[in-house]
Amino acid sequence: MQETLTAALEREHQEIDAGLEAFVAGLDSGELRGGELDRAAEALRRHIYLEEEFLFPPLRAGGMVPPVLVMLREHGQIWRTLQALELEVGPGPAAGTARDRCRSLLAQLASHNAKEEPIIYPQGDAVLSDRAKAELREFIDNGRMPSDWVCEQARSRG
Repeated sequence: MQETLTAALEREHQEIDAGLEAFVAGLDSGELRGGELDRAAEALRRHIYLEEEFLFPPLRAGGMVPPVLVMLREHGQIWRTLQALELEVGPGPAAGTARDRCRSLLAQLASHNAKEEPIIYPQGDAVLSDRAKAELREFIDNGRMPSDWVCEQARSRG
């Protein structure tokens, strides 16, 4: 039996969180695990891309405008926090700032995911056409986001 979109998207949340938590654990032990952060950041940006490009448009068209607008606003906040974190990463005193910023990012993600997983994702399984589900599943399995893509709310702020 094929995994639901909800399950696949929730799994991505868990993988992103695990990568960020591994980065913080490294900082806590005095080790800079830049590779962990790089992988988690890439996965997070890709995840935001797939939601904004594949999942949110049909949900918005189906009438879920307010919840999607909340998710888009939070994506912008998450995107900016991730950018700030990446700028802070480095050895020495910046490690403490990066640790705090990463914990802040994890808290933002926990709050975001607590709304997205029970509200948005099940609607994707219920509302998306079979074709849209197949396109989203293909992207989850094999897709790459454009290297210059920026989430909607981060674009609008320049």
